[in-house]
Amino acid sequence: MVPEDSGGRSSIDYARLDALRRLHPAWRLLQADHAPLVASFLYDAYIAPNVRSLSRQEVVSRLEDTLYLLRESAGAETFPKEAREYLEDWASDDRGWLRKYYPGDSDEPHYDLTPATEKALEWLSGLEEQRFIGTSSRLLTVFDLLRQMAEGSETDPEVRIRELERKQAEIASEIGRIRSGKMELMDETALRERFIQVEATARALLADFRAVEQNFRTLDREIRERIATWEGTKGALLQEFFGERDAIADSDQGKSFRAFWDFLMSASRQEELTGLLERVFSLEAVRSLRPDRRFLRIHYDWLAAGDGAQRTVARLSEQLRRFLDEAAWLENRRIMELVRSVEQQALKIRRDPPAGPVMTLSEARAAVDLPFERPLYRPPVRTQFSNKPLEAGVSDLSADLLFSRTTVDRGRLEARIDRALLSQSPLSLGEILARHPLTQGLAELVVYLAIASDRSRTLFDEEREETVAWRDGEGCERRATLVRILFYRE
Repeated sequence: MVPEDSGGRSSIDYARLDALRRLHPAWRLLQADHAPLVASFLYDAYIAPNVRSLSRQEVVSRLEDTLYLLRESAGAETFPKEAREYLEDWASDDRGWLRKYYPGDSDEPHYDLTPATEKALEWLSGLEEQRFIGTSSRLLTVFDLLRQMAEGSETDPEVRIRELERKQAEIASEIGRIRSGKMELMDETALRERFIQVEATARALLADFRAVEQNFRTLDREIRERIATWEGTKGALLQEFFGERDAIADSDQGKSFRAFWDFLMSASRQEELTGLLERVFSLEAVRSLRPDRRFLRIHYDWLAAGDGAQRTVARLSEQLRRFLDEAAWLENRRIMELVRSVEQQALKIRRDPPAGPVMTLSEARAAVDLPFERPLYRPPVRTQFSNKPLEAGVSDLSADLLFSRTTVDRGRLEARIDRALLSQSPLSLGEILARHPLTQGLAELVVYLAIASDRSRTLFDEEREETVAWRDGEGCERRATLVRILFYRE
């Protein structure tokens, strides 16, 4: 257990630092023989382009190019091993700088940074002297956070009303100054300072997602190990499993992650964030910093990172369901073994009956007949047949309904989804149907659902619902409520 001070932070003493120096992957990276190679390559491959995961072929190809350039300048003996050997060494348990895993839709291994490596790279990038240190924006951030905490915890209604009235007066005064022509604008220094802070905070969010996902993977591994060695009842395992799930969901980290995910899943918030990023990137002060244009899609990187954490939680539930199925199969197998042992014992006794009085049963079970279960006598019903010849019937109904069928063009619907995703990603099914209403009713909606289940880049948000409407052939409005389905660009 890591000792903590009164502020909840981990204390640093000799024993703690000695254990970190020997065991922590970040410290091992800093004191590695080829630390400059490892740190520079991983930063250029993952941190700089905001890449979450790379396949082995991609990593090996980039590492071979890097090693070629370094050997040209420093000599071939400087880095004697092949790129694949370096990669396997960095992903080994002794190093722990990369996480090697197999995605569900690929047989090729992929590699991702570990949270410890990201901490080391962040620390190394902060060693260089910064040409511009923004203190004003940080001070304003501290004041804003303290003000939110004070106002959010105030229980006196009068105090909160006075604070709102003060803000209202300030807003009215600012509106008056703007109408009189006195409009205050941020200078270029303030704009650059705030953009640098926004960029650093946004990139730090991706690092936080790696740490959150690592915590979920740790829980996943612990659950798998516990299931593999579990000898108790299913009820006890379920109680322990859901207890840990609730503990994680109710923790500060779980609540913060859920609030962040709900905020990011809002389509209006995504559109607002996209608009704000485009407006900020169009400012001359920001353009002078030459920011990376990929930062305009940082919220989509957040979505991909959050989706990885959500899929890890889904794997937990899948592993538990598989265990329950296997446990039920083992219980049924045990019952059949008991039945067979009884049958074998009965056959053995029949061939070699025991000495002494033996009662013989005509059947394998006792027949119990209750008097009131006997039904009363009913005379049999005699069927009367008519000898009249058959005549052709006449009906006013049209037989066309028997031959009419509705055919939904799935290719047309998939092309419609792909065209809509070119302008915006992700898009919910409700937003797509708002642009292209249903014309073939429930059959067309079912085809949309089949497309969503078959696509790999689709997210089913079970915590939200959408209602879609259409009109049937008789002009009646029909409605269907289903979970929110998000389509992503392939």
